[in-house]
Amino acid sequence: MAKLYAGTSGFAYSAWKPDFYPAGLPSNKFLSYYATRLNTVEINYTFRRLPTAATLENWVQATPETFLFVLKAHQRITHIQRLGPAPFNEIFFQAIDPLRVVRRLGPLLFQLPPNLKCDEPLLEAFLDSIPPGLRCAFEFRHASWMRDSVYRLLEQHAAALCLAESDDFAAPDIITGGFVYCRLRKSEYTPADRAAIREKVTRLVQEDKDVYVFFKHEETPAGALYAEELLRP
Repeated sequence: MAKLYAGTSGFAYSAWKPDFYPAGLPSNKFLSYYATRLNTVEINYTFRRLPTAATLENWVQATPETFLFVLKAHQRITHIQRLGPAPFNEIFFQAIDPLRVVRRLGPLLFQLPPNLKCDEPLLEAFLDSIPPGLRCAFEFRHASWMRDSVYRLLEQHAAALCLAESDDFAAPDIITGGFVYCRLRKSEYTPADRAAIREKVTRLVQEDKDVYVFFKHEETPAGALYAEELLRP
């Protein structure tokens, strides 16, 4: 049965007190408390550092067994190697494998740099190199990627086009994988905006697609509260 997962990009924000985190909550309890209200988190830490096995185990122990960790792929893969073949790719996949083994790994997000233009052979070779069984979403930040042939390539590999939006940009609303990945990064979402998001994700879940929705509001708890609102029946 398909499911909705909603959360934020990161969780370690003291500025969320007291409207989301209790005023007296220590920072080392943020994740465990977060997981009582939301069912997934997008981890950007993995963009810059490989997680240790101990770190992954701590994450797992701090959260219920239904909670999923969505990881942003390391910058060496997306920004330095720019999806090219390299031994580091396998190192990254091995480093995060403990989460997969215990069924706590959600999709991987590959956020490409804005100056990486469309290169379909490059993308296809990279997609072919991904270990089987991993869900992957691609956030393209150069307009040249937004074409039907790229969408077909993602679909052939069961990968998702990241439906990212900000005040300045919105990716095409095109579903390519068996799941949907949304990054919602506008400075504000009105009640009408949030109602439209709810309607959309409800329809997608009813169409038997898992949906992952991540809001981004580090300075205030608005994004966390929006995600919690989305999860309410």
